[in-house]
Amino acid sequence: MKKLSSWLAAAMLVLSACWTGSSSHSRGTDRGLFFGEDWKFSLTDDPSAGGPGFDDRNWRTLDLPHDWSIEGTIDRNNPTGQAGGFFPAGAGWYRKHFRIPAEWADKRVSVYFGGVYMNAEVFINGHSLGVHPYGYTSFFHDLTEHLRPDSENVLAVRVDNSRHLNSRWYSGSGIYRPVRLIVTDPVHIATWGVCVTTPDVRPEAAAVQIRTTVENSSGTAQRILLDIQVLDRKGRIASADTASVGLAAAGSREVLRTVTVRTPRLWSPETPYLYEARVTVRRGTRELDRVRIPFGIRSLKYSPENGFQLNGKTVKLNGGCAHHDNGCLGAAAFDRAEERKAELLKAAGFNAVRTAHNPPSEAFLDACDRLGLMVIDESFDCWRTGKNPNDYAVFFDDWWRRDLESMVMRDRNHPSIVMWSTGNEIIERTDPAAVETAKMLARCVRGLDPTRPVTSAMTTWDQGWEIFDPLMAAHDVCGYNYQMHRAVSDHERVPSRIILQTESFPRDAFSNREMVRNHPYIIGDFVWTAIDYLGESGIGRTFVPGEPEGESWENDVYPWHTSYCGDIDLTGWRKPVSHYRSMLWNDTEKLYMSVREPNPDDGIIQETLWSVWPGRESWTWPGMEGKDVQVEVVSRYPSVRLFLNGNRIGERPTGPEQEFKAVFTLPYAAGVLKAAGVKDGRELESVTLKTAGEPVRIRLTPDRSRISADGQDLSFVTVEITDAEGTVRPDAGHRLRFRIDGPGVIAGVDNGNGKDPDPYSGTERNAFHGRALVVVRSAREAGKIRLEAGSEGLSSATITLHSEKH
Repeated sequence: MKKLSSWLAAAMLVLSACWTGSSSHSRGTDRGLFFGEDWKFSLTDDPSAGGPGFDDRNWRTLDLPHDWSIEGTIDRNNPTGQAGGFFPAGAGWYRKHFRIPAEWADKRVSVYFGGVYMNAEVFINGHSLGVHPYGYTSFFHDLTEHLRPDSENVLAVRVDNSRHLNSRWYSGSGIYRPVRLIVTDPVHIATWGVCVTTPDVRPEAAAVQIRTTVENSSGTAQRILLDIQVLDRKGRIASADTASVGLAAAGSREVLRTVTVRTPRLWSPETPYLYEARVTVRRGTRELDRVRIPFGIRSLKYSPENGFQLNGKTVKLNGGCAHHDNGCLGAAAFDRAEERKAELLKAAGFNAVRTAHNPPSEAFLDACDRLGLMVIDESFDCWRTGKNPNDYAVFFDDWWRRDLESMVMRDRNHPSIVMWSTGNEIIERTDPAAVETAKMLARCVRGLDPTRPVTSAMTTWDQGWEIFDPLMAAHDVCGYNYQMHRAVSDHERVPSRIILQTESFPRDAFSNREMVRNHPYIIGDFVWTAIDYLGESGIGRTFVPGEPEGESWENDVYPWHTSYCGDIDLTGWRKPVSHYRSMLWNDTEKLYMSVREPNPDDGIIQETLWSVWPGRESWTWPGMEGKDVQVEVVSRYPSVRLFLNGNRIGERPTGPEQEFKAVFTLPYAAGVLKAAGVKDGRELESVTLKTAGEPVRIRLTPDRSRISADGQDLSFVTVEITDAEGTVRPDAGHRLRFRIDGPGVIAGVDNGNGKDPDPYSGTERNAFHGRALVVVRSAREAGKIRLEAGSEGLSSATITLHSEKH
């Protein structure tokens, strides 16, 4: 939470008697009190629930963020269908009872919603403040005129996700992002009212331009002082400025100030250095408002001759697309879950992410800023022509400007964002009117932020390609979905075009990397997808005889309910293709070995468009003794050698001509399999796979053993079934049961198996390939949290997490 001025700190002492609000966990709203605790919820649609006198005593009490769809039963008859992962939806109500302290009598009070899916109608004490249709943009309402300072207030939100289909992927349902209460003086900085840019960056100095909108909601003219400070990472003042500003009664004013930072530290994926812009409004010595904005100093340039240049250096975008869900947590955007997602992408070797096909949470962007992960921030999946009967096209004409402004104004201070995207595979793309729409959207974005280019993702499957030239010309960078093969001829025809492959098939990793590497006008490639997601069920699956054939939209693929096309699965495990992709783009990995899934006795494994051949990091294949298996080694060494139980199987080249891969076919025999990277005849590195013995125990490994006792923090606990020596048994599918004691709850369970319809909200889960995941959520009390995992025939495991007040 940003520091409260003295009056607000005193008021919080009064407010705490009826509301245990905690600090804001994300800085994206600039300021605000976390307002997510002790809401009432009911999955019913009573039209009288917006009134203050409605009896909600029997409703469920919960803390936000919340997604009710993930709590439901996966069923082929649910209205979300294959696109939405067969999850339930519907309409529901949230209600929050609160009192305000007397000190707020002259203040402005607003409520800020990070994201509600969808059709959110907000009521304060029975007064409707309006409906916000789009489920992915943030919005806020001024509550001041309807608050009751001397009695209880009721904030109610009706959420309607009952009209389907409205999405091509899992959306979730509910108030799934944080809610904040923003309390200000009548003279204050507008929400999203500070814009920080760095128009001139040189080694010796950088110009930092800070544009601030100050509002005066009082009935008299005001004169205030606006203080600007830029602080470095250690809190030292790097630059400062003060301006005297006059404000008309009930008016606002934009103030532009430019300060200089000497010898700036630049933001980049390798060194994501963040400064802080501290903007304060005061009258004399009395502070009226303050906003703190983390930002980065960096320069962006794009050209067909030099591609994308960050801080004057050409950078290729090794990206992945990512939807917004968090696996077993559904759409619930806990700050830690959003941060972990960014950490997983960074650890997998990506340097960029495309937020398909909507603006992400602020917490995710905060994490990208801190970690050095570049972002394409995307607004819409459709414009005026829909892809489903009840999708965004229904609202486009009335809402596109408000939603686009929400995305850009909220997110424009994030240094991680290097590009805006206004759409994805727009259906009306061959209509000349679409060109005018594209220009309209681009003008809006550039009017709010002229510092970044605008793109949208385009493709074709039933039309020509050159027909899209006018549409592409409306963008600064042209997004190609699965059309990289056209790039060279397109460049010959339109040499000024800057090309970015905004989606690609996972199996094309090598060829896409070569295209990006060899052509300056191709600035990057984004695989579909970086991480598995709920919905678009089974598009990345493989299938064997007896299972539904073909692409997932052609057949009933239930119980498949996840995409399974990601480099990373929903537990955070990196599939073999993830290691291969990282090796192509980075020098952090040079050698990796996996074993290709053998074909069944009654046929062969079939692939879909977004699949890769399934493989495991395992040398445990019971029933395959004496039968041929294929071992795939990916390597950045000139060659690799393979050994089984100390016996050399062979040596094969793994250079660019071999796409840095070697496949060895050999009869399976239990033991130790070793691959060695070879250069100039010397083995420089090796990796091994060992046959696991019988499964005997469970191992629990938390990503964090100490978490905050704030009711919001999470620990992601990896569950593995191992033999007596600790080797994971990759074919283990035991039923796992979890028990928790202490100030915490099990927020979700997962195993990465996209066709296991077990509930994600529960205390049991089958292992998949010997692994599972448990997510523990803290309570608001400090103490030790004890998690136990057990299964029939296995030794149980217990870990202790420490939940601490900060």
